[in-house]
Amino acid sequence: MEPLDYNGFLKTLEEGNPSEKWPASLRSLWFDAQGNWEASHNIAQDIHDNTGSWIHAYLHRKEGDDWNAGYWYGKADRPFPKISLGEEFKQLVLFVLETDFPKQ
Repeated sequence: MEPLDYNGFLKTLEEGNPSEKWPASLRSLWFDAQGNWEASHNIAQDIHDNTGSWIHAYLHRKEGDDWNAGYWYGKADRPFPKISLGEEFKQLVLFVLETDFPKQ
């Protein structure tokens, strides 16, 4: 299933795995939504662009490592967020769907 919006992404969480056709950024977020921080982090640290740095920052913020998160927010050229982790996650998914997901 290919998500077209945030709710579509949430529906994919019922599947056993993310699609291999998805960009790494969306697969990383899928694993995070499934509670698999380690798999999400392993993917994110291999994405060498601002999106990967933002996901990496979010994951370290989620684990409570604000120092490391701050470093990665800087690499992503983003300020340390003042919003909830849930809201940031939604922003990330929407951003990836708009910028990194292959358009049909």
